[in-house]
Amino acid sequence: MNILGPIGRWWSNPWRKPRVLAAVTWLYLAWAIVPVIVAIQFSFNKGRSRSTWQGFSTRWYWGDPNRSVWHDATLHNALGNSIKLALLTMAICAPLGVAMAIGLTRWRGYGQKPANMLMLVPLVTPEIVFASALYLCFTTMFTAIQLGSTAQLLGHVTLSLSTVVIVVRGRLLTLGRDFEDAAQDLGATPMQALRTIIMPLLSPAIFASLMVVFATSIDDFVVSQFLSADASSETVPMKIYNSFRGTQTPAVNALATIMLAVTLLAILFAMAGLKLWRRHNGTTGSVVEDFAGLDV
Repeated sequence: MNILGPIGRWWSNPWRKPRVLAAVTWLYLAWAIVPVIVAIQFSFNKGRSRSTWQGFSTRWYWGDPNRSVWHDATLHNALGNSIKLALLTMAICAPLGVAMAIGLTRWRGYGQKPANMLMLVPLVTPEIVFASALYLCFTTMFTAIQLGSTAQLLGHVTLSLSTVVIVVRGRLLTLGRDFEDAAQDLGATPMQALRTIIMPLLSPAIFASLMVVFATSIDDFVVSQFLSADASSETVPMKIYNSFRGTQTPAVNALATIMLAVTLLAILFAMAGLKLWRRHNGTTGSVVEDFAGLDV
């Protein structure tokens, strides 16, 4: 006889519905999303308070003639710097990361394992240690590169390049050499096989890795802060941080909301691109699988 009664029988039943797991999942989502929703809500606050609701208004987006995102030049500069850094980081990491992924996958011989382990260093190193090391490099060794936008870009590329290499390399390992060997057996040169067979198959992984690079770069604070020279190289995360030491207005919430919208639009654009790629190539599966690099 079960002394716990119905509760004990329910708990010991392996086929019961996972209500506890579902509840924990929803609680976590609420814990993660509700603060973001509150921050977005106060970006539409009519007054200057960021904690007391005073009515709906678009004042901090374009209504205020001095402090709104539309009219404040410092907010324009921060948003422009963040987007420019993210796009340039993607543009540089894409060809370098794909080339390095192919090279590390095809490399056979002395030095292969150390090179693969060194590729993981930016991912496992604490970001503040990584940023301080970059700062010392630019101020003591590579003094020709001044702190500012150029140093920030090089720092973001160094930090994000490993992501592209690992994601693309994972896709390459799942593909193997069969497609490439078959193309060469049919008369294609190694470069033709790479361009016409391998690169199209790598497209989902490249899309996925670049979206991670974009999100990492546009959200980065530590590297950008260490390598910044002055207010002209200030990014949105730096602006949000610095605003807490000065006069706070919901304009910072509005700026963060715009940056969030830009990031979500980039992800939606990538998913739409992957969907079109699937339709064009007649493949099956979900876009989520492409982002995870699971579909071969």
